[in-house]
Amino acid sequence: MTTRRLTVVQLVPALQSGGAERSTLEVAQALVAAGHFSIVVSGGGRLVERLRAAGSEHVEMPIGEKKLGTLALVSRLRGLLKEFGADIVHARSRLPAWLGWRALRGLPVPRPHFVTTVHGLNSPGWYSGIMARGERVICVSNNVRDHVLRHYPRTDPSRLVLIPRGVDTDEFPFGYQPDDDWRQRFFAEFPQLAGAPLLTLPARGTRLKGHAHAIELLADLQARGVDARLLLLGAREPGREDYVDELEKLAIRFGISRRVVITPPRADVRDIMAISTLVLQMSTSPESFGRTVIEALALCRPVLGYAHGGVDELLTELYPAGRVAMGDRNRLAERAAELMRRAPAIQPLTRYRLADMQAATLALYQELAAEGRAAAD
Repeated sequence: MTTRRLTVVQLVPALQSGGAERSTLEVAQALVAAGHFSIVVSGGGRLVERLRAAGSEHVEMPIGEKKLGTLALVSRLRGLLKEFGADIVHARSRLPAWLGWRALRGLPVPRPHFVTTVHGLNSPGWYSGIMARGERVICVSNNVRDHVLRHYPRTDPSRLVLIPRGVDTDEFPFGYQPDDDWRQRFFAEFPQLAGAPLLTLPARGTRLKGHAHAIELLADLQARGVDARLLLLGAREPGREDYVDELEKLAIRFGISRRVVITPPRADVRDIMAISTLVLQMSTSPESFGRTVIEALALCRPVLGYAHGGVDELLTELYPAGRVAMGDRNRLAERAAELMRRAPAIQPLTRYRLADMQAATLALYQELAAEGRAAAD
């Protein structure tokens, strides 16, 4: 297999936040570290500075804007691919994938290779089908792979490659605990969380993340005489005021409002997870992966989650004691109490590490490069 220097162009709608954006930066970092040329095309965002600081180039282009005029970007994108001499074009979202695919079809043979990553369980149809057209289609879980094969049965299974997301074990070291100064500051900020086991649900402020289920869990634990506190970490976001108000009213109705804290997104997620008795994953819709599961387990913290989608896949392999059937409220409270009382031992991760994901992605790029540039469709 060739190890020549590659030029890889990743396409993503924007660089604000999210799993696809985070993976874009992680792969870009690995490309630069391995001596390759890394370019990301996106509509911009707060992560651009971080991308550039790690040695990648960024080209700002609104390839995620869902309007008719965005199609005019195809020729501009085609010119960029020719200018940089791209070897690999890696699309991580549907609209950028369509633009990249059309741009490549206008290039003379041999063309750069086209790779896609299916990060989520997109609604099936012709628009989402572009994500199954890559020469290689990276699936972030077996759950995603099954989704692609079920809804796009003409897809050659040999083109599907399982590369799960990974946690940085340097950032989330096994057994990590924050220092006393951080603890004092945290509990001074949130004194209502002190003095009892802490349950943490780290998730953005959307109904699908199951915040109401977590509040119900706390109420059910209290009814069983189990003392605990609940932190809904990251749910208080701009534009989600009505939703947060709804959650606060629910906590009042259950008589547990003084035991619940709802915060905006924070930079000390690792520290909060590390002091949590339980990390919750309560998504009511199946997740494609479930990164917070492996982050918590990497820190040696127990996880309790609904057994569906990618979360079920991870818990089945790594922490089966944390699995509960979706919507089984009684069993959820029972299992939470059991884990709070005595959680099974957690082993250090030997899979689902960031280095594993990066190495597998770069190996895929090199494999395609060794085949020569792509022939005509």
